[in-house]
Amino acid sequence: MLPAPSPAQRASLLSGQVSGSRYFFLELARKRGRPWALTLGGREQCNPDYLLDRAGYAYWVFEYVAEGAGEITLNGRRQALGPGSIFAYAPEMRCVMRTDPARPMLKYFFAVTGSGAARRLARAGLVPGRVRTVSAHAEIRSVAEDLIREGQHGGRHTRAICLVLLELLLLKLADAGTGGRVDGALARENFQRCKALLDTHAERYATLEEAAAEAGMDVSSVCRLFRRFQGTSPYQYLLRRKMNLAAGLLVDSGLLVKEAAQRVGFADPFHFARCFKAVHGVPPSAIRGCRT
Repeated sequence: MLPAPSPAQRASLLSGQVSGSRYFFLELARKRGRPWALTLGGREQCNPDYLLDRAGYAYWVFEYVAEGAGEITLNGRRQALGPGSIFAYAPEMRCVMRTDPARPMLKYFFAVTGSGAARRLARAGLVPGRVRTVSAHAEIRSVAEDLIREGQHGGRHTRAICLVLLELLLLKLADAGTGGRVDGALARENFQRCKALLDTHAERYATLEEAAAEAGMDVSSVCRLFRRFQGTSPYQYLLRRKMNLAAGLLVDSGLLVKEAAQRVGFADPFHFARCFKAVHGVPPSAIRGCRT
């Protein structure tokens, strides 16, 4: 079995403001002048009050946000985090990270050490201090889960297996990078990511600002993308998605109008009714319980 860190080491390496965490530990000794190696990693579900403020860390680290939203400040540069956000930081780099309490982040992190660590991360497009976002990141999450599972195994070949999986993960990140892509392709990817959020989670967004933040973009950029690729504003698209969800609730479940309004994020049922009629041409009461 691989040695576990002491309580003091664990406190210096890991945050205590997480739940449902899974970690592995391989080589905690720093390796200056030796080939690079994976030291530890894991998956963390941030608590709503999660706040990390470190002046430095023992290793090079890269992290991947799978769910939720938040922000990070690296060397004084503040950047938004959302699903698909990837970033790295160097041992001497100050890192301040917090989650959105309403949408706590689920994130993966991996720490490496050794003389070639910085160069290997750079080849994967991981520039310390800079956040980038990839749109199709399901495969990245899958490899990250495989890496954690193997790291926890503790077998004779665990280190070798984990290094192979780490190389695969870095290759996936390099392949998912934005370098070399034409602006039109990147813009379409960003649009599809934003649209997917509205399609999947329209009921939980009270404002477009919330959706834009989760996508790691500003509202003005989202508006430009929707005008370019959808031919409408994201506000209208989000409203129609909400009203379509509400219509399904009213027809299938027979909810009261005020209950359907609340389900799709409207506190005022009268405002909801006006929006519903503007989209569907009839008041919500006209279709309530009309399932055939």
